[in-house]
Amino acid sequence: MPKIGELYQTADWKSEKHVPVIDCPDQVAADEMFDVKVTLGKEVAHPNTTEHHIQWIQLYFKPEGGKFAYQIGNFEFAAHGASADGPDTGPVYTNHSVTCTMKTKKPGALVSTSYCNIHGLWEFEKEVKLK
Repeated sequence: MPKIGELYQTADWKSEKHVPVIDCPDQVAADEMFDVKVTLGKEVAHPNTTEHHIQWIQLYFKPEGGKFAYQIGNFEFAAHGASADGPDTGPVYTNHSVTCTMKTKKPGALVSTSYCNIHGLWEFEKEVKLK
């Protein structure tokens, strides 16, 4: 049986719509808040339909030299156009994009993961340095 890490896929986000891309400063001041935005389909749009959608995005931080990653957030998307009238007839759609604010005392790596109901688990990583 495969381990969970073996189930995650990655690719170049410029040509793959499932990769959860992290946008934040490359360098931040220690212990000062900064915004982190995670989006999917930055260059190639991902659909958001009842049949094909992103269910969640998770964000983690692994400090440099640390053994464990720390979860920053778990963001679920529940509205994909479903209704009692059928698929894609509902009045509400969420967008698979999140922004959160965080701070760190150490440099390290932000890791974003996402889940597509058809194409499975995806991940992306971005290094964050201290000024």
